[in-house]
Amino acid sequence: MRRNLPFAAAAVLLVLVVLVSSMFTVDQRQFAIVFQFGEVKDVITKPGLNFKWPLIQNVRFFDNRILTYDAPDPERFITSEKKPMLVDAYVKWRIIDVKQYYISVQGDEARAHIRLSQTVNALLRGEFGKRTVHEVVSGEREKIMDEVRAQADADARSIGVQIVDVRLKRVDYPQEVSDSVFRRMETERKRVANGLRSDGAAQAEKIKADADRQREVIIAEAYRDAQRTKGEGDAKATSIYGQAFGHNPEFYSFYRSLDAYRQSFKSKSDVLVVDPSSEFFKYLKGSGKNGK
Repeated sequence: MRRNLPFAAAAVLLVLVVLVSSMFTVDQRQFAIVFQFGEVKDVITKPGLNFKWPLIQNVRFFDNRILTYDAPDPERFITSEKKPMLVDAYVKWRIIDVKQYYISVQGDEARAHIRLSQTVNALLRGEFGKRTVHEVVSGEREKIMDEVRAQADADARSIGVQIVDVRLKRVDYPQEVSDSVFRRMETERKRVANGLRSDGAAQAEKIKADADRQREVIIAEAYRDAQRTKGEGDAKATSIYGQAFGHNPEFYSFYRSLDAYRQSFKSKSDVLVVDPSSEFFKYLKGSGKNGK
């Protein structure tokens, strides 16, 4: 009895090994294909615990999540204007028919990327060839991506793949063209700037000339009004003087003489040589104690 225990334990262990090797789990993020002698025996698309025949069957797992193909280098396309453009794009895709996917590309993701890149690049080349630079850069960029996605998806179905999205990350001129474009843009901006400066200088001169003209007109009108006011004042003063002279000529003559004395002897340094008997001193002659 005791001699048979090692054999029984070995048998149990063998059974356990066979049982464990026949079990496999499919994750919710995976598809699985069961092969028997290299041929597809079963396709498992739902997660859970599954069984296979040990030794004669093997299992391969495939990712069922959305995958990304991002080209390492931008592609060069020609627009309808014969202008070269560098285009950097990426593709979002997923496996929808894992058996067809395996048959078409042997389940190799790198081979699937080559197939997708060829399809997308050919479609983009055709779409760019029908459009101008403005249309591919901004005008119809969304339309290009939608059309390429739809056509690429129709082609990718033949290998069991769905194209979820095609995006253009960057659409730009090549370096040699960009330098030429930037120089042309710089020249054009300078031309516009010089034109604006010339227009501004002309407007400034026009405004300055108009301001000078208005200044001269205002000064002339002010001088005219001042002269008119001064003339009216002089006329009024003359009228008052005339009326005063008419009422009392002697007092008017006396007042004017006093004003003349005040102006003549305003400063002590002033020297006036006049004959004492002249008419100028008429009202000073009788100003002493005995004067009348």
